[in-house]
Amino acid sequence: MAEASCRLSEVQFLCPICLDVFTDPVTTSCGHNFCKNCITENWNVNDQYMCPMCKNVFNTKPKLHVNTFISEMVAQFRQSAQQKASSSSSEQQVSKPGEVPCDVCTGTKLKALKSCLVCLVSYCETHLEPHLTASRLKRHQLIDPVENLEGRMCTKHNKPLELFCKTDQTCVCMLCSVLDHKMHDVVPLKEGHEEMKAELEAEIQQMIQERRLKIQEIKHSVDLSEEDADREIAEGVQVFTSLKESVERGLKELINTITEKQNTQELWAEDLIQELEQEISDLTKRSSEVEQLSCSEDHLHLLQSIQSMKVAPPTNDWTEVSTCPSSYEGTVVRAVAQLEETLSKEMKKLVKAELKRVQQYAVDVTLDPDTAHPKLILSDDGKQVNSGDVMKNLPNNPERFSLNPCVLGKQSFSSGSFYFEVQVKGKTEWDLGVARESINRKEDIPLSPEDGYWTIWLRKRIKYKALADPPVLLSLKSRPKKVGVFVDYEEGLVSFYDVDAAAFIYSFTGCSFTEKLFPYFNPGLNDGGKNSAPLIITHF
Repeated sequence: MAEASCRLSEVQFLCPICLDVFTDPVTTSCGHNFCKNCITENWNVNDQYMCPMCKNVFNTKPKLHVNTFISEMVAQFRQSAQQKASSSSSEQQVSKPGEVPCDVCTGTKLKALKSCLVCLVSYCETHLEPHLTASRLKRHQLIDPVENLEGRMCTKHNKPLELFCKTDQTCVCMLCSVLDHKMHDVVPLKEGHEEMKAELEAEIQQMIQERRLKIQEIKHSVDLSEEDADREIAEGVQVFTSLKESVERGLKELINTITEKQNTQELWAEDLIQELEQEISDLTKRSSEVEQLSCSEDHLHLLQSIQSMKVAPPTNDWTEVSTCPSSYEGTVVRAVAQLEETLSKEMKKLVKAELKRVQQYAVDVTLDPDTAHPKLILSDDGKQVNSGDVMKNLPNNPERFSLNPCVLGKQSFSSGSFYFEVQVKGKTEWDLGVARESINRKEDIPLSPEDGYWTIWLRKRIKYKALADPPVLLSLKSRPKKVGVFVDYEEGLVSFYDVDAAAFIYSFTGCSFTEKLFPYFNPGLNDGGKNSAPLIITHF
């Protein structure tokens, strides 16, 4: 009951004009009470003297009387309200950084519970009370506390932003809807909010779905990568097991060969030693016989016996027998050569398998005539290029090479993997590889990764180089007739293969690609017809 009484008296002490507690309350002749300043200003701005409550019109300006009863009650109410505010302020939370403070509190700002979109003021629990009790204030729209309530007003017309212009995607006031946005599709904020919310939710769901699909793609990619890794490991284990077995077999054969040779040497030596020892035994026996004869006085018998001993001396001439140890020179070299041959065979199998894999990324490459040097001759199908002796009169467009006889492919690549093959048969010089889009085409720039080229070349018919930094001289077992070029953009890999020989030529690794890559071709100068054969992009 005390709380209800307090609320009733609080409502009774609100001025109907300012809706705040009376200040200097006065009473009109019709019996209604107002703040003295409020009713005075009301009559000053109107052409007639009328009671704002009962609409009673006075012919002359009424004399206002101080309502002593109301004044005393207001004083008591203010004192009670201050005590209540002091008590409640200790119970209510003080506004913290990041929270919306009450706009009415003086001194310590309490945390706002609601913001009024009509008053454009945020209220704490105490100052919110009139909006919960006064009938006129109850019609105001309260929302959860927000900062910058002025931002909810139209800066042009100083009216609340109550509408949403779908045409311009902006919030507008009532005047905007009939002036600046008259022909636009304007809806209430709630409807615009619902539509915008639905669109946003649809976009979010679409983005979620896209990301779920991307997760599936990534997982699938990981699965494929795992399968590739397992396959590569299996192939690697098979190859290295085979090589290990070959090495072990070769080592075993080497040891057996050397051991057998040593055993033969030992048997030969044993036979010779046995024979020599037998002869020594025979000679020792004969020496004993000679010594016995020397003791005899029968000189005739001595001479005759000595003659018979000379008749059968040892028959072997050991000075002619070689005693040099067996030679093992070349045994290890021959074993390693055999191992190298086995390794070469295994390497060829691996390259064949790798070629088969990268050829799955084969693309259809054609030459771009807009990039071709004026001396180059391109076939109508864009698959062949060779160098002529006549400089054609062509537009010097930015894409065209001006100094070196080069041409790019029409196709560009900025992700994934791609592969193409070029026939180089019959040529004495050529350049092949890929180049980035921003290469300098008007000056004599070195072919290097730093300048945007990943290439290999042939010069003087037999001199092959990978144009790395520094260049790498390539030692090839045979002259390639067809060169395969493979690029893995994300991996930063550019590899070259001798297709017919199934041999690996060279790889640029650890490359950092940030631009489009184009196939690059340079058939070299004609050289009086010695290098007239074309570079031919072959079909699969």
